Amino acid sequence: MTHTRTAWAVLLVAGAAFALLAWWLVPWDPVPGGRPEPVDPEDYFTAAHIARAESFSTWVRTWSLSSLGVSLLVACVVGFTSLGRRLVARLPGPWWAQVVLVVALLEVLRRTITLPFAVLVRRRVLEEGLSTQSWWGFARDLAVREGLTVVVTSVGLLALMLCARRFPRRWPAVAGGVLGLLVLLGSFVYPLVVEPLFNDFEPLEAGALRTGVLELADAQGVDVDEVLVADASRRTTTLNAYVSGFGGTRRVVLYDTLVRDLPKDQALSVVAHELVHAQHDDVLVGSLLGAVGVAAAVGLAGVLLRRHDVRRAGTVPLVLAMLAVGTVLALPIQNGLSRTVETRADVEALRATGDPEGFVELQRQLAVRSLSDLGARDGWDWWFASHPGVLSRLALAD
Repeated sequence: MTHTRTAWAVLLVAGAAFALLAWWLVPWDPVPGGRPEPVDPEDYFTAAHIARAESFSTWVRTWSLSSLGVSLLVACVVGFTSLGRRLVARLPGPWWAQVVLVVALLEVLRRTITLPFAVLVRRRVLEEGLSTQSWWGFARDLAVREGLTVVVTSVGLLALMLCARRFPRRWPAVAGGVLGLLVLLGSFVYPLVVEPLFNDFEPLEAGALRTGVLELADAQGVDVDEVLVADASRRTTTLNAYVSGFGGTRRVVLYDTLVRDLPKDQALSVVAHELVHAQHDDVLVGSLLGAVGVAAAVGLAGVLLRRHDVRRAGTVPLVLAMLAVGTVLALPIQNGLSRTVETRADVEALRATGDPEGFVELQRQLAVRSLSDLGARDGWDWWFASHPGVLSRLALAD
């Protein structure tokens, strides 16, 4: 293949663009005076709760890491040996149909092998009273997520291979641009296409909370047409809120558990945090970084696949194995950026509300309702945590 030079160029240019965008758009020093040391959990939580949260988190981490390890092992065995090529050779149909079939087969295989770990986590969640969802509902959501994974992965691979077939020498550059645009498009339509598959949404009802939300949005200079409430209580007892989409699809969403169970001051603390994300267009920033990161990944794939024919469906298991390994290796960068952005949202939400007591009680409630880990897990947090730990967040209020 003669695409190697293009692949190196895409990798270097996209990698440099990612670094520059991160330097420009990510708030690297979000806490005035530097980040404080985490608080002592015993100052905010009972010994019984700390022990319960530690037990729950330990088992969930164990099963989650076991599932991840098994999933990577399956992907690597199939992708880095001749097993994957032999599997594709047995599939019927043209190359594009083989791509979809092999993605579906390998995803079903991965999910089937790791299903016992998901069931173990699910059982512990039920035992701790963190879920209200039936096993049928759990299975339905699992099937929908797997279907989405197959569709998204197949679309990405088909786009990659079509570019390789049409532009044999320049496909890393063309595919990097196409897949980057697909990332942006996916982020834009996610609230409209994906979220309704899992929840129903209603506007926040008129009342003191809605009035407080609109006043807070006006004070923060954020244009908010609607704040939506998701029917999360049909699945969980935990509390949460989020911002998704950007531009015309941006929405602030509150769990109905949060609206129902929290007093106004704590609910507004959550909303203030999410409004900071909207104010700084954090979803759009993350999407841009994701798009450039995908382009860099395509360049890296072109370098690593210089001895393989990307135009053939037989290469798909290898690409999927590389994708699985690369996704895990990229987590420290992705989550490190996320934690920094989340810290800024906490800091500016505290400024907007001027209510550190409400912030503290909110963080306590969030931790108690979700049994958040209260121990020091620096390695785990560095690799897998997308948000600062609750002890670090509580320290901000001090």
